[in-house]
Amino acid sequence: MKILFIADIVGEPGRRTVNKVLAEFKKEDIDFTIANAENAAGGFGLTAKVAEEIVNSGVEVLTLGNHVWDRKEIKEIIENPQILRPANYPPFTPGRGYNFYLTSKGVKIAVVNLMGRVYMPDLDCPFRCMDVLLPEIKKVTNLIIVDFHAEITSEKQAIGWYLDGKVSAVIGTHTHVQTADERILPEGTAYITDCGMSGPRDSVIGIKKEIILKKYLTQIPLRFEVAKKDLIFSGVIIELDEKTGKGLAIKRIQIPVGDIV
Repeated sequence: MKILFIADIVGEPGRRTVNKVLAEFKKEDIDFTIANAENAAGGFGLTAKVAEEIVNSGVEVLTLGNHVWDRKEIKEIIENPQILRPANYPPFTPGRGYNFYLTSKGVKIAVVNLMGRVYMPDLDCPFRCMDVLLPEIKKVTNLIIVDFHAEITSEKQAIGWYLDGKVSAVIGTHTHVQTADERILPEGTAYITDCGMSGPRDSVIGIKKEIILKKYLTQIPLRFEVAKKDLIFSGVIIELDEKTGKGLAIKRIQIPVGDIV
């Protein structure tokens, strides 16, 4: 089984990039598609219209992160089963942190969204959160994909080791810079620290570089705008053993798209 995980979609340029690449992608080789969409609406948050656009392009599940509440419109769609917010938000927070889905082959998988705590909102412990969730999830399936939305590499690597052999894959998101450390961990979990960004490479993690440079040089708060040039599609393809839930292979993807008019 092959799972496509699309790296953080940034604004309209990122959405157009995903739409263009997925239209050309050999979908017959991909059994299920997940994308992190927490930056998909103007670079910050998600709206119903944007979520519908991404799903219509061929993505089955949208994961989120620290920008989940940036758009008030999220309240309209947070209970949508195709949308996941971090599972380690406190109890009674709207939305869901994981859900079960059927792949194109009719095989049931689980997708879990977690968020780190270092330089991020003060949420419940993601490690202990998974300790609670895993027994319930494994009653249904041992094919489990985790999006760990976190800032620092050490926290991401730590949870990768913690979940090795317990889940099928741990995919890091949030930094928008793809790392070159994809591997199958010793107990069979596919891992990458960060799968990157789908959006404008001619930028500073998706934002116009001129704005970011001015902010660093002046320390004046500025309104961020998503860049539009030199677009790239990033992510990973994960190959799983359907019987054991173990990762068999993980491959980084970077597809230059250029400037879409």
